[in-house]
Amino acid sequence: IAKRSNIGSLSSTLFGRSAPAVANNSSRGLATAACSTAGQAIWTQYRIDSSASLTSSRNTRCKSTSIFDNNIAPRSYHDHPVHRCFSSESSDADSPLEQPRESMHYDVVIVGGGPAGLAASIRLKQLCSQKGVDLSVCLLEKGSEVGSHILSGNVFDPKALEELLSHNDEDDDDHDGDSKKKWTEALMESQDSHATPVTEDSFLVLTESGGSYRIPNMLLPSQLHNDGNYIISLSKLTRYLGEMAEGLGVEIYPGFAADEVLYADVGGAKAVRGVATKDAGIAKDGEAKGTFERGVELRGRQTLFAEGARGSCSEAIISKFDLRREGGADVQHFGLGIKEVWEVPEENFKKGFVQHTLGFPLQSSVTDKVYGGSFLYHQEPNLVLCGLVVGLNYENPYLNPYLEFQRWKTHRAIKSHLDGGTCVQYGARVLNEGGYHSLPKLTFPGGMLLGCSAGFLNAVKIKGSHCAIQSGIVAAESVYESLASGEDADEKTVASTGEIDEEEPPMEVTRYAENMEKSWVYDELKEVRNCHEAFSRWGVGGGLLYTGIAAHVTKGREPWTLPTPAGNNIGDARTDSAKTKPANLFTPIEYPAPDGILTFDLLTNLQRSGTYHEDDQPSHLRIKADVASVPENISLQVYAAPESRFCPAGVYEYVEEKLVINAQNCIHCKCCSIKMPQEYIDWTVPEGGGGPQYQVM
Repeated sequence: IAKRSNIGSLSSTLFGRSAPAVANNSSRGLATAACSTAGQAIWTQYRIDSSASLTSSRNTRCKSTSIFDNNIAPRSYHDHPVHRCFSSESSDADSPLEQPRESMHYDVVIVGGGPAGLAASIRLKQLCSQKGVDLSVCLLEKGSEVGSHILSGNVFDPKALEELLSHNDEDDDDHDGDSKKKWTEALMESQDSHATPVTEDSFLVLTESGGSYRIPNMLLPSQLHNDGNYIISLSKLTRYLGEMAEGLGVEIYPGFAADEVLYADVGGAKAVRGVATKDAGIAKDGEAKGTFERGVELRGRQTLFAEGARGSCSEAIISKFDLRREGGADVQHFGLGIKEVWEVPEENFKKGFVQHTLGFPLQSSVTDKVYGGSFLYHQEPNLVLCGLVVGLNYENPYLNPYLEFQRWKTHRAIKSHLDGGTCVQYGARVLNEGGYHSLPKLTFPGGMLLGCSAGFLNAVKIKGSHCAIQSGIVAAESVYESLASGEDADEKTVASTGEIDEEEPPMEVTRYAENMEKSWVYDELKEVRNCHEAFSRWGVGGGLLYTGIAAHVTKGREPWTLPTPAGNNIGDARTDSAKTKPANLFTPIEYPAPDGILTFDLLTNLQRSGTYHEDDQPSHLRIKADVASVPENISLQVYAAPESRFCPAGVYEYVEEKLVINAQNCIHCKCCSIKMPQEYIDWTVPEGGGGPQYQVM
């Protein structure tokens, strides 16, 4: 290990950080002493809890992936060759930034430790055990630990998870076959987190006067019914799956961000050959600090991208291989989900209660075209998970999604659930809303797109985790069949040889797309394929009417489609960014001041996300060179600086008509890469481990 600086850096990066203060910016409220002190306390407590968890994970929970144990089985880093290579030609070989990166070879590299990536890793290792041909599997997660960047509603449909876990039963003679019971109890034992069965469904239309109308469940689409579903924390579920993956032999590297896609030339064409992690220890001025560590190249026979919605590597892949055009896909549309978790007193807690709403505050008439709604779930022991989703194709640049969420909580149908409670966590994340029509081509030479990186989210059902897990299962089975079958397949694996055979070209596993098209995921998405566009064209009234017809009458069999035109050009009128209209067409929105009890100012709430980034590093939020004049000349002058309102972390502000980017505040929601005028921001990854530290999201 001493000779392998990259492995040493994995250890030092994970465990060598001192406890920092919360994101601290000169021009925002987080610079105040009160906020900084509170943020320090939150971060310090988090590091105490998570460092112990990570150390336990690496040292004792899973010997097969520990970098601290000299008796590693079945396959250790000592036996894993490390190769030196240049990622590109260098004109300054003496610069630390241009030194060759070390590389590690795997059969499969997975980017992203969410439901899709973890499901794929688990299924791959299940197949290795059951079929007898071993594949080496590595998973990268940019969060400081698995689950720390995971945020979702979450009413969870368990069918894909139960299918995944049922394969564990094939090697367990003592198991009673009750996989449903097993995962709920195991989640509790592993993470002290409840999977609360849904006991009541309610769908309300809220009015501005404080009233509400309940839509009878019999009139709702069947996909909105939650019988058999559970209220969970998805960040806790992914931690549980991470433990399972490590136990099966998956090598998981949390705290390391995939920064660059590696390509190989195959017959004059490009193929993906893995990813490189981000260099660490670079100062704001771009120079290497004393702590500088070169990134590591993780090379794979197949690379699976499971970064979630608007993942940076996934978007680069989609552009590089023109996967939207190749797949005949429409533009992807997005929503911004903003969420809080509250602890409430016993008298206000309703175990298993699920409520969704339309109307106030986003829609005031049946013709309003602001797409979005709210959720409110009661999870044991005494938690209320609540949030607002706003479609990012809204037109009014004065709309502030965060403040709309705060205003929503003041409605009496919502406030009654939170009275006497305490907000314990805050966060936000974009989600895909384009559905069936926006799915790109899923495969390319050397890899594939999984989960929300591809767009597998059902906006009508308000769920995507089950689709993501199923895509991981299908991807793993397709990859295993391609890599572990054929004559002498076991002798060609990296698990066997320690390195990739450079004579073997990266293959395109097209059976993954074929198998997904035959799966229930496509059936589910196709049934509601026109609903999002119906809301966009005809407003909330027309959208509800069409969704009702599709759910109860046609059930997806209608012979027509309501797609947005195909294409995905920056500035194209079909993108969410281009839907924003000039500010002179609207009146500024006056929002009520927060009371600090039920509603909160943004920077106070931001502390509850535990967000932290190393201060002395280049900003990961970069203005694209070809649109460098857009912030001051177009965004500010024409659209009245919408980025100062739509960002749910207070990253963007204008000081004396100059844009200031407070990158330390970023909670990795990706909204800015979507809604900026002319999409002028290039969202890249910061140093690994930075960002939010979600615990119960």
